[in-house]
Amino acid sequence: MSNSVNSPEPDSLDIYQRSDRNIRENAIGYALLFCAFISVLTTLAIVYVLASETISFFSKASITEFLFGKTLENGSYSCSWTPQFAEKSFCVWPTVNGTMMVALIAMIVATPLGLATAIYLSEYATPKLGKFLRPVIELLAGVPTVVYGYFALTFITPLLNKIIPGLQGFNALSAGLIMGVMIIPTIASISTDAMIAVPRSLREAAYGLGSTKKEVSTNVVLPAALSGICAAIILGISRAVGETMIVAIAAGQRPILTLDPRQTVGTMTAYIAQVAKGDSRVGSVEYEALFAVGMTLFLITLLLNIISKQISKRFQETYE
Repeated sequence: MSNSVNSPEPDSLDIYQRSDRNIRENAIGYALLFCAFISVLTTLAIVYVLASETISFFSKASITEFLFGKTLENGSYSCSWTPQFAEKSFCVWPTVNGTMMVALIAMIVATPLGLATAIYLSEYATPKLGKFLRPVIELLAGVPTVVYGYFALTFITPLLNKIIPGLQGFNALSAGLIMGVMIIPTIASISTDAMIAVPRSLREAAYGLGSTKKEVSTNVVLPAALSGICAAIILGISRAVGETMIVAIAAGQRPILTLDPRQTVGTMTAYIAQVAKGDSRVGSVEYEALFAVGMTLFLITLLLNIISKQISKRFQETYE
């Protein structure tokens, strides 16, 4: 009788359990909110540092020259990037030119190979083979970029030099080709996920109409997964634009305005890496130019992300 009197009521136990569960849920929610806040705060801190140093740079250098070049005393036009020279010039377009040239070559390599890989993994490979191949392909993304850079310099460049006349020791072509190989896993992985997410009913309907596997892959699955594929490609472009070690090692550090991929070029990230070695005095104009280039790179990447979001919204498909 005494046990029945002293034992807690079932309703009381439920109340205690619910209260304990609510406390844990609230604690987890606040912890996740704190992590999100740290991420936002870090981004704002990076933007603040870039903006403050960029403003300091433009107090010493002309923003007009940075964006449009300058006219020399003899009347000729000059657009060159030589902050570390005795006669300094701060036109950013040679570094942008080198960055975009290497990124374009990389995307010419990575886009078709990445999409072909994604089509095979999602439409042709058996589930067992797909589970084996995806991690193997994604291992390419885990190779240090400095290894890619020296591979391009010591293997790809001598190989291309035998078949392409006029190829310089440091060139945009080798750097772009090996960077494209590095970006393949990024495009392939995201595109594969987008294709797998296409409902099976669309494939079955196409097969019911007599379509072949190739026709289903190219005419049904690819258009249905276009939103994710576009996002993967733009993410690959952002990855190429922001790459540092490959271009610093294989492309060189001579920013010039050229469309010849055989030439030595300099990119925005290569200049940042060069100044970050410590050769330039902190507070000097060439040191502060690093942050102006970094802000330019940040704005380009931000623009690419905005375009990616808009394309995803434009081509997003909703299935019930």
